[in-house]
Amino acid sequence: MKPVYLDYNASGLVRPSVRAAMAEALADNGNPSAVHAAGRRARARIETARAEVAALVGAGPAAVVFSSGGTESNAQGIASALADGCERLIVGATEHPCVAETARVSGKPIEVLPVDANGVARLDVLADLLANGPRAVVALHHANNESGVIQPIAEAARLVREHGGWLHVDTVQSAGKIPVDIEALGAHTIALSAHKLGGAQGVGALVHADGVNLTKWIQGAGQERGLRGGTENVPGITGFGVAAAESRREVESGVDHSAWRDAAAARVQEAGATLYGADVARLPNTLFMAVEDWPSPQQLILLDLKGIMVSAGSACSSGKVKPSPALTAMGFGEMSQGMLRVSGGWGTTEADWIAFADAWTEEYARRRARAAPRTLEGVA
Repeated sequence: MKPVYLDYNASGLVRPSVRAAMAEALADNGNPSAVHAAGRRARARIETARAEVAALVGAGPAAVVFSSGGTESNAQGIASALADGCERLIVGATEHPCVAETARVSGKPIEVLPVDANGVARLDVLADLLANGPRAVVALHHANNESGVIQPIAEAARLVREHGGWLHVDTVQSAGKIPVDIEALGAHTIALSAHKLGGAQGVGALVHADGVNLTKWIQGAGQERGLRGGTENVPGITGFGVAAAESRREVESGVDHSAWRDAAAARVQEAGATLYGADVARLPNTLFMAVEDWPSPQQLILLDLKGIMVSAGSACSSGKVKPSPALTAMGFGEMSQGMLRVSGGWGTTEADWIAFADAWTEEYARRRARAAPRTLEGVA
């Protein structure tokens, strides 16, 4: 059977067009700071990519600062807010670990913004937190990496701005899957990652709103307008631009895999799985589910043997015996041992979702049949 890859929230498959563009850049590897022809070609590739990444999120090219990925950009966004005078952090309860860790090591007071049972941030609590303390940076992701639940960012932004705060939004999971516009969101800064879009790993961007000042992140020779030193990753950035352009066209043309996802969800739910985040707005590519009687590692192994690649929540926590941050914040931490995240992307087909549902329901039915109590024939 053809392998089925349904782990795009961990890392998307690299698009063929991205591979081709990166190969061309690698074959013509001038330093983008050099003034000779090869250097100018490298610089042109970077600036073309900058324009494409900016267009993906409704920004101008000058607002884009390239980085090594979403983790670095989240850190620079938060550091910029603190350098701008924010005295404390308000961090969403379901944020990616890189955001939570950046907050923890900042040395500033941290308050956690809770979510409801669907995983949606409690804006009433946010309003109270903002009103009772000094100026704050609020870190709230656009869409959760495990559940796909979409947060009410524009509403949160209005509250943050009313209190003079700074809103940093991790759009790593949402950009390229649903419309993302930094002005409409009202964020001060947003973080992006190429490999979630079908680009290469190891490249990302921090994008800022008009009038926002970023702090210098890496000392160096003045690259990225002096905000991030070091010779730019020309092949990776080139591929990022191609992936951003293709993702933007897909979003604008209305590409939506939610019907395929929902059909698979209905089948696993009927078979006994519990779905999470399904009652609120969520990414169209993400299915987050759990069962009580089948540990995640066993599910992953059996599915992998059938050629189905999915994950047990965040890829950054795979292999670690830890409860799911999303399920814990939603009040279902006890279900973490049996959770599964299934996520499609640019290369996913309806047949892939069907293959997953076929394999999972077959194996789960087999497991339950083995666990069912048996009686001897003829014995009452």
